[in-house]
Parts: sequence; C-alpha cells; structure tokens
Amino acid sequence: MIKKIDHIGIAVRDLESAMDLYRKLGFEIKEIEEVAEQKVRVAMIPAGESKIELLEATSDESAVAKFIERKGEGIHHIAVNVENIEKALENAKANGLQLIDEKPRTGVGGKKIAFVHPKSTKGVLLEFVEG
Repeated sequence: MIKKIDHIGIAVRDLESAMDLYRKLGFEIKEIEEVAEQKVRVAMIPAGESKIELLEATSDESAVAKFIERKGEGIHHIAVNVENIEKALENAKANGLQLIDEKPRTGVGGKKIAFVHPKSTKGVLLEFVEG
C-alpha cells in the first residue's frame, strides 16, 4: 500500500531565501507552485526518489503560518506515496487514527492528498499522496 516516502515538508518564512540555501547545498529547484486552497507557495526539490518540499504561507490563516507561529521554521510533515489514497484513509480510520481529511483533496501537481492528525502519529503530521 505504501510505496515510498514521497517528500518531507519544511515550513519556511521566506521561500526565496530557503531556496537559495538549498541551491548552495547543491540541490536543484524543479518546481515552484502556489496552492491557493492551502494558502501556500511551494518549492519541490528532488532528492533521489523523494523530494524536499519548502512551504511558505501566503496568508496568516494558513496551517503553515500557524505552525511557524507555534513552533518556528522546520519539518512540518512527512508524506508517503500510496497506491490508493481512499484505501489508505479507510485503513487509517479503521485502525483508530484521527484523520484531518476524510476525503482526498488536491495538492501540488494536482495529486490527491490527505492528512492524518499528528495526535494519532506520535506528533508527526502524516500526508498520504497518490500518484
């Protein structure tokens, strides 16, 4: 059901300076996209079969802005690639995990995504990504 770690999301205050830092480290920025529904700008950085996702809030009301306000910049979530997101959500719910998303929504690149609440995963926000 779970194929691989898709990406690690990192909340940043300033996407441009974060991208500059990762470029200095030798990474190549492949995609920059705004996800209006989630109120974020995102830079995807390939790292082998996985990616690093830099997330900058575009509104003080976004989950990323609230995260940075509470915890500062840093790892926001871990995303795993799943074959079937609906089955992954059903399985998580059947096993007593608290879901943030009962149904998938659209994320970066138009992929289906859904989140599992960190209260259910030892404090880690877990994202399912299909595709």
